[in-house]
Amino acid sequence: MATIILTGGGTAGHCTPHLALLPYIKNDFDKIYYIGSKNGIEKNIIESAGIPYFAIPCGKLVRKFTSKNLSLPFKVISGIITAEKIINELKPDVIFSKGGYVALPVVIAAKNKGIPVIAHESDYSVGLANKISSKRCKKVLTAFPETAKQLKNGQYVGSPIRKCGTITRTINLYKQFNLDGKKPVILVTGGSQGATNINSVLVKSLPRLLAKFDVIHICGAGNLRKDVNYKGYYQVEYLNEIHKAFAIADLCITRAGANTLFELLSLKIPCLVVPLPKGVSRGDQVVNAEYFQKKGLISVLPQSALTVESLVYSIESLFRNREMLKENLSNNPISDASRQISRILADCYKQ
Repeated sequence: MATIILTGGGTAGHCTPHLALLPYIKNDFDKIYYIGSKNGIEKNIIESAGIPYFAIPCGKLVRKFTSKNLSLPFKVISGIITAEKIINELKPDVIFSKGGYVALPVVIAAKNKGIPVIAHESDYSVGLANKISSKRCKKVLTAFPETAKQLKNGQYVGSPIRKCGTITRTINLYKQFNLDGKKPVILVTGGSQGATNINSVLVKSLPRLLAKFDVIHICGAGNLRKDVNYKGYYQVEYLNEIHKAFAIADLCITRAGANTLFELLSLKIPCLVVPLPKGVSRGDQVVNAEYFQKKGLISVLPQSALTVESLVYSIESLFRNREMLKENLSNNPISDASRQISRILADCYKQ
């Protein structure tokens, strides 16, 4: 009976790739568990998938001077102690980490207990948690070829991508989003936490955009605008069945989180990308966007240049050039690494 513990969280990007892996690791492991944070978004996502969930204390580094960071070492130590207790109870054969501050205590605990760890880095640049964790991992798998070269134990495999399946564009599918299917659809998503800048400019742009397009807006938790009500505009905080939105989306406006981009590009959906800028983040989204832009696979609008005028112009330009982008995507196909990752995990505990 083989057992695996999955870990990662803080954002959906550190969690949803596990969902892509589940159909494969269920063939290789008899028992699957998840360790995450107590109140993170990963808890609902994983429990909805029917995976037993265990919570540990953890703290996130704030990338500016603040007294909140003073308590971080104590939270990490507490998380390690709790993770060791969970590992003692579950007795895993291997642990798979998707990174994020939630995963770090689990990786350290696993190393202390002699449990092999395989990590995966989705971004072009290695995140802080994975940088620290890498020395305690047997391998760090990467979504980008160049990223593997930054790590002594790096191995390029690609990105795990959820199977969205082929859904026919029926009028009933449009009706689920209160749309009539007569206009091209723009899907707007700022990630699981939403994107205040994109949300704000988008709402101001709606009177102009809705003349030509319908809009599905995934605005993030707590960001619903009850005062905004237009025909052809569908607003929701989080969308569990996002594959339905993918099926009818002609364009997508998104941040540059690697997992989202790999999913969208694998489906050949033309994307206008507004990366989260450096300073607000570690700059990983800027680097991700530059990588795909150089290959001619996306269009990029820097947040510093985001206005109503620039957004409307960029969307109209993207729509005109959408066939060229689709052709580029056909010439640079995005493949799913889920099966390969699952086999690596299975081989790890068998060695």
